[in-house]
Amino acid sequence: MPRPAAVPAFGGSSLFTQIRVLTGRSLRAMVTDPGIVLFGLIQPVVILFVLTQVFSKMGMPPHFPDGVSYLDYVLPAVLVDNAAQSAMQSGVGLVEDQKNGIVARLRSLPVHPGALLAARSLVGLVRSAVQVAVIMALAMTVLGYSPNGGAAELALSAGLTLFISFSLGWAFIAAGAWLRRAEPLQNLALIVIFPLMFASSAYVPVADLPSWLGAVASVNPLTYAIDATRALALDVPGLDHAIPAVVICAVIAVVGMIAAVRGFRRPL
Repeated sequence: MPRPAAVPAFGGSSLFTQIRVLTGRSLRAMVTDPGIVLFGLIQPVVILFVLTQVFSKMGMPPHFPDGVSYLDYVLPAVLVDNAAQSAMQSGVGLVEDQKNGIVARLRSLPVHPGALLAARSLVGLVRSAVQVAVIMALAMTVLGYSPNGGAAELALSAGLTLFISFSLGWAFIAAGAWLRRAEPLQNLALIVIFPLMFASSAYVPVADLPSWLGAVASVNPLTYAIDATRALALDVPGLDHAIPAVVICAVIAVVGMIAAVRGFRRPL
């Protein structure tokens, strides 16, 4: 009697399919709990309203762009700050998956280690896109935000903001893969993001900062990112910072991907 043919072992679905399924799972969880997005909007919206209501009535510093209101000037910085906060949530989401047993179950299946990480990155990008759209809509309808750049330039500015969120998301996913605790990750985000935002061109032109702080701001990666998004949206000088901003974000994303996969492979 001939032997029955051996049934080949199932090697798992493709990496693309795994990423699609895991991304859909996290997006469905976000839709069923819209508070995840709404609570993420509280800080940037409060900052936007407070800054514009307090500083718009004060005299502008000497190097402030001509014909630009403080609302127009500060909104790109608020969007970048929101992108950074949303990126941090990508790392927190990975930590939660490690705690609730999802990661342990996936390790027993033929699932590529990078699939869950990529899914977390894409979900963070979607969340950031929704928040950017809501913040810009509120600024236009409630505060009268009216940038000088056209619709195409405004879309490019939003696109660059999302790329910043994508790259920082991988940095925080890597931190979550290594730290595996939400509290240290959130403290790390506070220590890193808060000083970098204020030591940049986010709220005041670099030339109007104290000399020592201006020196820090001139080499701060967020300065390049904020100047580039501001130049696109407002049609003001600073577009030469776009290429450095994209290159820096790309490097952060690649390094974050490598570090995240290595940290994720460690035993739980």
